[in-house]
Amino acid sequence: MYVSPMAYPAELELDADLRIANWRPLVHWLLVIPHMIVVQVLGYVAPVVAVISWFAIVFTGALPAGLANVQCMIIRYGARTYSYGLWLRQPYPPFEFATTPEDPGGDPLRVELRPALEGRNRLTVALRLLWVIPAAVFVMVLLVGAAVAAFLSFFAVLFTGRYPAGLRDFVVKVGRACLRVAAYTYLLTDEYPPFALE
Repeated sequence: MYVSPMAYPAELELDADLRIANWRPLVHWLLVIPHMIVVQVLGYVAPVVAVISWFAIVFTGALPAGLANVQCMIIRYGARTYSYGLWLRQPYPPFEFATTPEDPGGDPLRVELRPALEGRNRLTVALRLLWVIPAAVFVMVLLVGAAVAAFLSFFAVLFTGRYPAGLRDFVVKVGRACLRVAAYTYLLTDEYPPFALE
């Protein structure tokens, strides 16, 4: 199993070839629909789990492992789905629902999470929706850039069969920033996500 040294307790790494079949950008949007339906359903579950986690942390100072593990699964599933939908990789993501912080492996996109279960900062958790606003705005700006990069890469892959390394690197870094903000928003960590593309 791949374990990356993490400075931040949420990490995303892509291990995929830059060569992508030319036809993939034309059909990935269609092939990803079943996964997007699952992501949509999980998108309704994540806030409910976050609210329960919020009460647990505010009143006890601890995050129950079961709740953390469900959020890890939801975040990982979404990241893998979007990586396929943006033709960052060729292998179809598995319909996998492993509720563990450690990435179960077997997929080109690895999402490693280290949820903080004990000794939580009740104040930052209580005010999380306010604290997360600057990070969310930062990520929204990055997502505009990632959308432009994905648009350009659509034509690059279509005509050359290669995802330009610089564009893919940027999109992956934006995905990593989104992952970190999601981990912070869904209360897996009290460590504020960095305003950086690492």
